[in-house]
Amino acid sequence: MSIFNTKKKWRLTSDRIHTPKTPFKFHPHQIKYKYAQALADDIEIPKEGGRVFCLISGRFIFGDFIEALCVKHNWLVDDMTISTLSMSQDNVDSLANLLNGGYVAKLNLIVSDYFYSHERGKSGLMPYIYEKLDIDNKFQLASASVHTKIVLIKTSCGKHLTIHGSPNLRTSDNIEQFMLENCVDLYEFNKIWHESIIDCYKTINKSVRGDKSWQAVVMENQKESQVKKQQHQKEAQRKNSQITGASF
Repeated sequence: MSIFNTKKKWRLTSDRIHTPKTPFKFHPHQIKYKYAQALADDIEIPKEGGRVFCLISGRFIFGDFIEALCVKHNWLVDDMTISTLSMSQDNVDSLANLLNGGYVAKLNLIVSDYFYSHERGKSGLMPYIYEKLDIDNKFQLASASVHTKIVLIKTSCGKHLTIHGSPNLRTSDNIEQFMLENCVDLYEFNKIWHESIIDCYKTINKSVRGDKSWQAVVMENQKESQVKKQQHQKEAQRKNSQITGASF
């Protein structure tokens, strides 16, 4: 039987062009990995210069995979940089777990300006991202015209991982693919242009937090001085009262 649907033809065309058939749904057993934890458990981190190709289902939460990978290997990630077109709350929560758990010392996130503009309202995801990820001055976020899906991971044990492919940091109804590579040169190449975007389009003014911290110290010192002054005044009043009572 021909793969072409001869009953449905494009208008104004010849018999050469036909309307594509409706795609069938892939069954779970035809997808290599459906859930992030299963892949993190099975994947073997390649040696320097090696790579692993992964085929995943649309239910795969990419942030869960990053979290599971770091937790399984107990990595201390000196620097994690991510660029994505968009992301979901589940993926934000996974990144927050890594920051709160002490697995990631520094996190840089680049999202598309399209996503940023549509999610910056009170009901959008941007306020949630800042609330959950802006922890202890570890986080920076930039918004730019990006369509890349890249995760850069530099660990204290010497790994330089680049994860790149089709999935954004959110689920979809489509089959996705990505490559995990352990290569210093590839990591450094991507790190340079990611840093240039972050430097130009960063949204968090970290010096403000430092100023606020210093102001908190100043206010605490002023408060302490005020308490001591009040104590001295009460002590002086008490002594004056004793002197006055003794004179009678």
